[in-house]
Amino acid sequence: MSDIELRLRQTIRDIPDFPKPGILFKDITPVLANPKLLRATIDWFAQRHAGDHIDVVVGMESRGFIFGAPLAMELSAAFVPARKPGKLPYQHIGVEYELEYGSARLEMHTDAIKPGQKVLVVDDLLATGGTAAATVQLVRQLGGEVVCCCFVAELGFLDGRKQLPGVVVQSVVIY
Repeated sequence: MSDIELRLRQTIRDIPDFPKPGILFKDITPVLANPKLLRATIDWFAQRHAGDHIDVVVGMESRGFIFGAPLAMELSAAFVPARKPGKLPYQHIGVEYELEYGSARLEMHTDAIKPGQKVLVVDDLLATGGTAAATVQLVRQLGGEVVCCCFVAELGFLDGRKQLPGVVVQSVVIY
């Protein structure tokens, strides 16, 4: 086990029965409260993609913004938010998807990604894969090439990777 994985496992907090009974929520806010660990997490992804010539980093609302924006800066790439409905002021496209505890929709501006751009998709957690799959679909609709989906943590027992066929998936911690 790597140092970063060990540190994240020791820091990510379990919150039982949130947001509803039976869900064990992985709380990343203690990671955010630790600047050195947050930096190390961003660096972990940046080092793996330094030579990939990434054009755009897409972060999903809302915790994907936290990791995606600094990663984009580190890679000298643009940052694009994938937002919940009603948040984007310009022309946008959207995708409906299922969550482990309901359904949702993500949207992206129509000019956010240009055809052929290399894209990293970033979020804090991969669970059932619905949010990531919806984001990949949005990127592809705009003509982007998804290089990798990056997650701080993954709930491996939920098989979220199955929702991302043909996409490279990287997670620092897999539970």
